[in-house]
Amino acid sequence: MKKLNILLLTLLVSFSGLAQQTPAPKQSNAYSIEGATLHMGNGNVIKNALIMFDNGKITFVGSAMMKIARQGEIIDAKGKHVYPGFIAPNSTLGLVEVDAVRASDDEDEIGAMNPHVRSIIAYNTESKVVESMRPNGILMAQITPRGGRISGTSSIVQLDAWNWEDAIIKEDDGIHLNWPSAYSRGRWWLGEPRILKENKNYSKEVEELVQFFSQNNAYQTSDKNPKNLPFEALNGLTDGSKTLYVHVDKEKGITDAIIFAKAQNIKNMVIVGGYEANKVTDLLKENNIPVLLQRVHSLPNNTDDDYDLPFKLATELVNAGVLVGLENAGDMERMNTRNLPFLAGTTVAYGLTKEQALSLITFNTAKILGVDDTVGSLEVGKDATLFISEGDALDMRTNKLTKAFIQGRDISLETHQTELAKRYSEKYKNQ
Repeated sequence: MKKLNILLLTLLVSFSGLAQQTPAPKQSNAYSIEGATLHMGNGNVIKNALIMFDNGKITFVGSAMMKIARQGEIIDAKGKHVYPGFIAPNSTLGLVEVDAVRASDDEDEIGAMNPHVRSIIAYNTESKVVESMRPNGILMAQITPRGGRISGTSSIVQLDAWNWEDAIIKEDDGIHLNWPSAYSRGRWWLGEPRILKENKNYSKEVEELVQFFSQNNAYQTSDKNPKNLPFEALNGLTDGSKTLYVHVDKEKGITDAIIFAKAQNIKNMVIVGGYEANKVTDLLKENNIPVLLQRVHSLPNNTDDDYDLPFKLATELVNAGVLVGLENAGDMERMNTRNLPFLAGTTVAYGLTKEQALSLITFNTAKILGVDDTVGSLEVGKDATLFISEGDALDMRTNKLTKAFIQGRDISLETHQTELAKRYSEKYKNQ
């Protein structure tokens, strides 16, 4: 029995070490943060600022010089910076834990047309990858499925919750469509030349989409008996309650996708990726279509592109008047999501101001996702989802969080990595 008790205790300690940090309880007392430089996310900055929040909502934003009674616990943040929580759109956080372990991978489903697949159902709030985002200021994400022609439905969550129901900020916000590629390159792993060639099935693949959406339009005006789950999921695209996110990079694909969306009477559309969006800025502006721009830290796609095109694309689009946010899909995208603020920081070196760059991962993204009424900027009445950094949060050298709050809750910034850092720091300190 003694050996059994020791074994059980060992297992308990092991499992507790595997668990995520316990979600913070609901805000029970007010906070006043004063003395910091306040980056509001909407382009405005307040130096020596005062921000107060209670019951999960921001109650005051202004100068610390104002004679106003401070509420609750006062946090002295002189010399520090306060930012709205960063938002990671088009993310598979919580859908895959270990790429090499198939049982932990739930990012896509079998089949081509899956608008009814709801990514939020598979979202794992206990993910160690998810909790590792928070120390860099990423406090919210759009959980997005992958695969197929229509991948499914995304939802927007905050990253400190017991379960997906608690995490929800906006449920089933939009449908994700992977637009057919008009051109492709040879597959290097099969020894094919990497030259650009025409996709001879492009017209057929586009026509399949047209037929699918035409059938949906007919269904929506019928008695809907029997119910068709894929078509039920598309309900909301024409009245604007859902957004169509079209994943497409090439100029022709972007143009054709916009024509398609207009023909199908889709009210809200977003281009995701948009590598050649700078070639169709007038079309994007004319149709009020924003862009969630591909990973900034990328190589050029084409041999005749400028070597620094991925770095300066955001600047070109912003200067052209297009609403832009940043996304980070691609290789090792989940663990690389923590680098989102540094992608925004790179755009500063290529023409944007720091506040414009900040908006790419806060207010602009919130507007694109349709949640700017509650998050994305530090304004009275919005969620108190924010953090305090010792320095510039867009610079990896000075992005050092001392406090973070989600809906007013004082959340933990501990992760598996910080625990290991402390453990081994003590080990080598004692040698």
